[in-house]
Amino acid sequence: MWGTSLLCPLLSEASSSSLPSPISSRELTLYNNDAVISLQDAISLFCYLLLEEFQAIEEAHQLRLEISIDFGQGRGYMASLGTNNESGGGGMWDLERKLDQPMEEEAERLNNVYTEKKFSILLILRLAYQSLGVVFGDLGTSPLYVFYNVFPDGVEDDEEVVGALSLIIYTLTLIPLIKYILVVLRANDNGQGGTLALYSLLCRHANVKTIPNLHRTDEALTTYSRRTFEDHSLAAKIKKYLEANAYKKNVLLVLALIGTCMTIGDGILTPAISVLSAAGGIKVDHPRMSSDVVVVVASVILVGLFCLQRYGADRVGWLFAPIVLVWFILIGAIGLFNLLKYDTSVLRAFSPVFIVRYFRKGRHSWASLGGILLCVTGTEAMFADLSNFPVLAVQIAFIGVVFPCLLLAYAGQAAYIVENNGHAADAFYRSIPGGVYWPMFIVATAAAVVASQAAISATFSIVKQALALGCFPRVKVVHTSKNFMGQIYIPDINWVLMILCIAVTVGFKNQTQIGNAYGTAVMIVMLVTTLMMIPIMLLVWQSHWILVSLFTFLSLLIELTYLSAVLLKIDQGGWVPLAVAAAFLAVMAIWHYGAVQRYDYELHSRVSMGWIVRLGPSLGLVRVPGIGFVYTELASGVPHIFSHLITNLPAIHSVVVFVCVKYLPLHTVPAGERFLVKRIGPKSFSMFRCIARYGYGDLHRRDDDFESMLFDSLSLFVRLEAMMEACSEASEYSSVCRTNVAELEESIAVVEEVEEEEEEEDELEYLKKCRDSGVVHIMGNTVIRTRKGSGLVKKVAIDYLYAFLRKVCRENSVIFQVPHESLLNVGQVFYV
Repeated sequence: MWGTSLLCPLLSEASSSSLPSPISSRELTLYNNDAVISLQDAISLFCYLLLEEFQAIEEAHQLRLEISIDFGQGRGYMASLGTNNESGGGGMWDLERKLDQPMEEEAERLNNVYTEKKFSILLILRLAYQSLGVVFGDLGTSPLYVFYNVFPDGVEDDEEVVGALSLIIYTLTLIPLIKYILVVLRANDNGQGGTLALYSLLCRHANVKTIPNLHRTDEALTTYSRRTFEDHSLAAKIKKYLEANAYKKNVLLVLALIGTCMTIGDGILTPAISVLSAAGGIKVDHPRMSSDVVVVVASVILVGLFCLQRYGADRVGWLFAPIVLVWFILIGAIGLFNLLKYDTSVLRAFSPVFIVRYFRKGRHSWASLGGILLCVTGTEAMFADLSNFPVLAVQIAFIGVVFPCLLLAYAGQAAYIVENNGHAADAFYRSIPGGVYWPMFIVATAAAVVASQAAISATFSIVKQALALGCFPRVKVVHTSKNFMGQIYIPDINWVLMILCIAVTVGFKNQTQIGNAYGTAVMIVMLVTTLMMIPIMLLVWQSHWILVSLFTFLSLLIELTYLSAVLLKIDQGGWVPLAVAAAFLAVMAIWHYGAVQRYDYELHSRVSMGWIVRLGPSLGLVRVPGIGFVYTELASGVPHIFSHLITNLPAIHSVVVFVCVKYLPLHTVPAGERFLVKRIGPKSFSMFRCIARYGYGDLHRRDDDFESMLFDSLSLFVRLEAMMEACSEASEYSSVCRTNVAELEESIAVVEEVEEEEEEEDELEYLKKCRDSGVVHIMGNTVIRTRKGSGLVKKVAIDYLYAFLRKVCRENSVIFQVPHESLLNVGQVFYV
């Protein structure tokens, strides 16, 4: 069924009783490129709407008609017609007012009421079970190495064990449970988590994006969700404060990038410490075995893990949930067994009094906080991995399975250590009953691999987000699953992670220094998340400032305390994530700085459409058969590469399409709303503009033919525009509006007669002939150089570092699968 809506606001007083004069400007937008509709049905619908709604409307000086057709399942089209009969002339192609205006009319559509998906109780429980293997693998393997890092030199007093257990209990309660599960998970960006998702959410509510390619037309997207607020509210003041200057925008971006870089560090350290800790079980059963053997075994497992990434996690993903569920059940059962067998008095740790007693031990207790912090490692990855599961499912899985099993596991290890003070370093494996030791070793190794896989996959996803937001050099992104859009593989990042992960494993050879590094990365990510949650709560949620202050105070109190502890161990491995993050941050910052400079130059060097139109239909050149797709980052105006091309080459294709591919700060753009198409200049010019909009989660898959998608969008635009023109011409022959079928058929007959009398060649057939003649993709091969007199830092950043990154990264032609024989690179030099 077609749903239709017609809106005809009159903007001036009526002056006669006749029907409206012919429409003088027509704009049309397509929102789908694969729907096939009957021409006669579409014309009938348009004529019916026009004749019915204008029955009692008198002529007006200005008229706007908006028609929306919905084909169901999110597919639809929107068209708008307008007339402007102001005195003073100017006509249809007024160079100053009519040419190349923002696509507001094209982007408008009916108000789409977003309805959240409803899940049944059974489906929620099923998703909660599945989330165990994706979201909680890293957090669940923490019992492997926590007490090893808290008491690396053994235990002197049983009270220390109870105090450490008390800290673990309350840390698990305050950070993963209260902060993340109950608060931070609600700040997801349509199901996406991580610091860049928070940044994207802020960009939609305030103009803080450093590359200003957003337009209010993008707000009409179905997935462009945001809240409104009053002008004089606290949220409005926060918005104005963040938008005040570029410095604050850059601070937000750098903050998000720091969290992103630390998450990448997690992708290096999680496999290293998880696999090394699991492989350490061999030495526990064979004490005389050299530590080098454990390192070799762990390295072999890591190499195999990274080599399997190219096949994707989809093929083995069905094993993740049962492995992690068995792991949680086993560690919970073993913890309960040890608690009953050795010492139930450790349950005194639920009293916070023992935390105070623990800190009375002095500097040693403070330094051990770095080891206690490891009990919440994976919490930040839990938020970053939040994608295909509803928040309720993740909350149920954590509260019902993860949290109680972790508490039992740590309490059981503490009870074992109280009775065996000398075994604190390897308490996990020594506390396992002999009958289930080797099965537990196998499950632990499998759980470590699952945790590593989750961290690696999260790294791929977050690099893809940074790539889409213009903060990372272009790299190859491979879509590994036909069923799950979020499963990707980035070969370049995979091999870098493998080299760094093995280097960390072989270089440190023990869990203590890796744990120090891991704790530093985890705490900085959590601190960044807290700082970004402040504007989220004020601007997006519009929470009361007292609640925001309470959340901020408690979070910073805990996190700064742990941060001070891990910073004491910078020289004992804590420098590793800082060095890795600094390297990735430098790459991201330099690339983004070069991208901003390039965008600003193109924006200020663009040519107005008036200059093009004044050249005439031939543009003052030879129009050769074919279609030329001119790629640009600009959504309006003529890009500099085009003017540079026609200045040096006296020929251009019969059809010219300016293609703007831009990424928006939202997760995905529905396929039916991806392309905006608009005619530029008179029809005889055969010039169009197409804006392709993508979210940071959208992929250019190998089986996508971007050229065909562009042509289909263009063809559908021309087809619907012809229908609109036919309806407009049919209204000239109608003096009275009737709604019965006979009169409607008569109107359609008039339209057909007008079309038969048309002497011009059908434009759709003309486009097909041009495509058969050849399609050329014109891209700018720009070189950015600094001007004379620029500072040394700018010269090094642009002339050397950014230039190097441009050489080693992939070109846009590879990303869009443009055939080499159809590619035309236009070389030019920008001086910034």
